[in-house]
This record gives sequence, structure tokens and C-alpha cells, in this order.
Amino acid sequence: MGGLAEALKVADQATVKAQIATYVPADVQRILASAGIRDEHVFPTPVILEKKPTLVGYYRLLLGVPQKHFYRGGTGMGQFKSMENRGLLNPRRRPDLEGFCMAMAQSLANLIRQMSPQVCLQDVAELPLITLGSQFQGANNNTIGKHATADVFMAVAELVREHILAHEERQITIRNASGRRVVIGLAADPDIRIQEEFGGKLRSKVAIEIKGGADVSNAYNRAGEAEKSHQKAKNEGFRDYWTIISKSCLNLDKLRSASPTTNDWFDVAHVLARDGADWEVFKSRLADATGIPVAL
Repeated sequence: MGGLAEALKVADQATVKAQIATYVPADVQRILASAGIRDEHVFPTPVILEKKPTLVGYYRLLLGVPQKHFYRGGTGMGQFKSMENRGLLNPRRRPDLEGFCMAMAQSLANLIRQMSPQVCLQDVAELPLITLGSQFQGANNNTIGKHATADVFMAVAELVREHILAHEERQITIRNASGRRVVIGLAADPDIRIQEEFGGKLRSKVAIEIKGGADVSNAYNRAGEAEKSHQKAKNEGFRDYWTIISKSCLNLDKLRSASPTTNDWFDVAHVLARDGADWEVFKSRLADATGIPVAL
């Protein structure tokens, strides 16, 4: 609200008024007027965004859409990400602010029309704060995922330690029982990849996806994300696909349905604790995949 007030102070009010008339449907203007809410507090206009580019984030939060979904490919919103995150607006390559305001106006108008009871000042004041919590949670989940991936990579390093030729921050090279090099690396998709050298070339063997969150309600979505990564790995020639995820209180058949490409499922709690039934299976499968006797 503070940033919006700053922008309204310096913006030409006649231009603001004209743009509001362009982007905000008349019936929605009447709803906001009866609630004592300024149209600009709900609807973006090009002149306001030019004065304060970071307000893209304010209007996004009114809709409650996380950054990850708002700016992903195919939405057309990627061009506005630097406005929200860094306040950048290059006049020579100005993004399509008119298109942004038109698209946002349609969604925001539907939101205002559907609110019951009717929208009030408190809604506008508190809605961005409420939805901000989900954004922080998303960032927190991302951090949890990164920590889990790093910890699993460390666990793998411990298991193959007696066969390591080189150990870098994001890659371990070992020599297996057949005398061939095996490279275990951290990556984006998949999280961990296992490749074995044949005839001087690396052959992709195992793609491992790691989902560290423990939120049961979102577990099947995480499995779906693993499936997307495994599909990409499949196109790159990988042969086996493992998913490390919290299996507690979950239906394994539903997990398999969410990621049919996954060959092996391992409980993330067992792997991170280096203990439990899934940890024992993981050690055995890793031994097969790398071609070495894994440390007990």
C-alpha cells in the first residue's frame, strides 16, 4: 500500500482515471465505489506500473498466485518478473503493460464479482498479507528440497567412499568393479544422475528425483513434479528412475499413478536418517547401479 501511495502521488490523475475506465468494468467500479475502495487499489494501470514497477507483485498477490506459477513458461508473464523482483523497467524494451493490465483486470474483476459477502476495505488491506504467507511457504519448501538433495548426495558419497577417484562439490567420480568410471552428479533435472563410462563415453543410467517436503496434502503434486523430471531424463536416455519422497501416510498406488515412470520409490525419512527398510533397499539398488559393493 505504501508503494502504491507513492506511485499515485506522482502519477497524472487524469491518465489514471482514463486508464481505469479502460481496464475496469463498470459493474466492478460500482462495487468498489460502494465499498469505499479506490479502483487503483485493486486494478493495475500502465501509468502506475511505470511509476512503481514492483507493484506487479502487489497485484499478483491480490490474486494469490505464487511466483512459480505466475511466471512459468506459457503464461506470458515472464517479461514482468524483473519489474516485481528488481523494480526494473527498460524504456527501450518496455514490456506489454497494457496486455498485463487487461489480463489482470479480467481475473481481478471476476474475483470482485464472486466475493460473498461483498468486498470491503479490510479485504484489500489484508488479502496480500494472507497470500504472502503461501509465497513464503513455497520458498521454504524450495529450501527444504535443496537441503534434502544435498543430504542425499552426501549419503551417496558415504556409501561409495572407498571407490572414489575424485570428489568435487557437485560431482563424485568412482571406479567400479569392472574398472569403469562412474560419475554421480548433482543437477537440476534430475536432482542426481548416475552415469557410467563405456568406450570413452558416459552412458546415462539412473535419474534420481528428491522431494524433501513432508506436507501430505501436497505429496501427490510433488510426485507429479518428479514425473516431469523423469520424462525429461527418459528423453535424455536414462534407463532407471528413482523417486525419494515422504511415503508416510500416503497411498503408494496413488504415488505410482502420479509418476508412472518411477521404477523405485524410497522414503526420504529413511534415506536422510541412513536407517530403515527403504535405506537398506536404497543401498542395494545403488550397489547394482554403480557396480560396486556398497559400504555397510
